[in-house]
Formats: sequence, C-alpha cells, structure tokens
Amino acid sequence: MKRRLLTIVLLLLTMPIVARNDLRQEIRNIVRDKKATVGVAVQTSDGRCFTLHNSRCYPLMSVFKFHVAVAVLQRMERESISPNSLITLDASWLPYGTYSPLRDRNPSRNVRLSLAELIRYTVSLSDNCTCDRLIAFAGGIEAVDRCARKLRIGRFRLSETEATMHEDIQRSYNNRSTPRSIVRMLRKVYDGDGLSTESFALLEQVMLATSTGSEKLKAGLPESIRLGHKTGHSDRTVRGILIGDNDAGVVYLPDGRRYYITVFIRDSKESDETNASVIAAISKAVYDWVCITPAP
Repeated sequence: MKRRLLTIVLLLLTMPIVARNDLRQEIRNIVRDKKATVGVAVQTSDGRCFTLHNSRCYPLMSVFKFHVAVAVLQRMERESISPNSLITLDASWLPYGTYSPLRDRNPSRNVRLSLAELIRYTVSLSDNCTCDRLIAFAGGIEAVDRCARKLRIGRFRLSETEATMHEDIQRSYNNRSTPRSIVRMLRKVYDGDGLSTESFALLEQVMLATSTGSEKLKAGLPESIRLGHKTGHSDRTVRGILIGDNDAGVVYLPDGRRYYITVFIRDSKESDETNASVIAAISKAVYDWVCITPAP
C-alpha cells in the first residue's frame, strides 16, 4: 500500500515535468526545418516557467516600444503630467520612409496629440514616428534603457531609436534581449511593479488594443481569449534576411489566471507568412500546455 501511494505521489510530482518536456519537443518539431533561430519564453501567474533557445539575445524590433511606454508613463507620474497633456509633432517628427499611421492620416504633418494618444499610436499601432517622439519625451533612449534596468529583468540593451535603425538596418541588432527578459518585464509591470494603478490601466488598454500581428500569437489562441501584446517586424537585408519577427504579450485565461509569452525569430530566410505561422503554432502549443498542465 505504501509503495503504491509513493508511486502515485511520484507520478503527480513528475506530471508538470513530463508536460514541459512534451512542450519542448513540440516546439522543436515546429521549428525543426525552419531557416531561422527561434527563441521562446513563458511564465505563468502560478509560477511555471519555460524557455527554449534563451541563451542568446534577439533583435527586439518594435517590441521595445513597450519599454518606451513604461518609461514615458513613469516620467508622467514623477512630474504629475496628465495623459491629456498635448504634445506637438511637426514635420521633423513625421518623416516619410518609415511606418507611421499618424503621418499618413495627417498629410500636413503638423499635429498635436495627447500623451495618451501618442502611447496608443506607439503601442497599439506600432507607429515609428510617435515612438521616437515619446523616446525624446522620456529623456532619450538611454533613459528608456535605465528605466527598464531598474526592474532587474535580466539581459537586454536599448541604444537605438526608430530613426537610427532606419539609417542603418544593421543597428536593428543593437536593441536586443533574451526572450525571458521580456517575459520578466511583462510580469513585473502587470504585477504592479513600476507603475501606478492609473498608468498601468492606460498601458493595459493599449496592449489589448494592439491591431498589428493578428496572424502571430493571437492566431494560436481561441477567439474568446484576450491577448495584450506588442509585435515587432524588421525590414530585410540586401541578402533577403529578415532580422527579426517577434510577438510578446500576456494571455488572459477565463479562470482569472494569466501567462506571459515571448516568441522571437532571428535571421530568418523564411517568408513572412511562414514566420507568422511558426509564432501562431508555438502560441497554440503553449496555450494547450498551460491549460492542461496542473499548477504546482
């Protein structure tokens, strides 16, 4: 009887490990024949973690706009600046040759928007021009880097703006992070570290409203599941290499739990469609793992 009880206990203790190994193998099968490097990190609100190919850093691309938004909101809190405060963007802030829904909607290129709207354009719509305006508001890219470092999230570096990355595509490698560092930052911010309740509510809203990358993480989830996320996508080098294709965010489960997920693709020779399908397939595999694997 004691031996049988011990066997049952051992089986229960090893179930999460077996499931995690199954997830690792499933993701490896997804990426096996792909001409790209794929990194994954997951952390659940009940303490489970998973990483794959996390030993190296990946180009962040527009995922770094989450860091920018946090830095901006922190300055607003320090200086009691209202989200309704207006900021001017003249033609110098709205150049052509870069992705900018705001500029495209305002051909006169002389715009005044509230800080809340600038954050929405930067995060939800991934506008490059509003991102650089917010970086300046935060005190420069070095200030954004320092802000994120105070959260003690691990290995990452921020040194480039959207403008400098467009001047030289190779600079896209300079804004970099491990997948796990992004997951750690997401969890800390969503757990209330670094932002007031009011500031976090604004950030959470724009993350949930993200309209880019619907074919990535979101495509691997049931339609009823909410996702707050930030995507990233590079141009291709002269050799046709896609420097980075990314998605990172938080998944809200119906039972009130959350999990944080980052999928980074680096130096891909695959098509944009294939990269997106890889991220979606990994998203589905992780969702199934989180929902099926028992909590510790």
